[in-house]
Amino acid sequence: MADNSGDLGSFLAGFVIGGLIGAGVALLMAPQSGEETRALIADKSIELRDRAVETAEEAQSRAGEFASQTAEAYDQQVQRIQAAVDAGKKPPKKDAEAPAEEAPAES
Repeated sequence: MADNSGDLGSFLAGFVIGGLIGAGVALLMAPQSGEETRALIADKSIELRDRAVETAEEAQSRAGEFASQTAEAYDQQVQRIQAAVDAGKKPPKKDAEAPAEEAPAES
């Protein structure tokens, strides 16, 4: 998998935090009455909560997919290792001809 997922997460976190700061400054600097500002803050907080729930659900879904992929890769690797171990336990095949013995090399 690529390492870009961490970069994307950092970007999205910065984007959301920047948006919140910008929205807060806009609310405080806007020429509105206190009642209108409080209503706007309440609306924005509900909107933010909904986005947070949506983002959390998406993150949970991605984590589940990643866990599933990891479990599948783990199972495949266990099968490969088990096959290699089983192959190592089998006695070597005996050929009809015995291998010729090599003479020791003289120096």
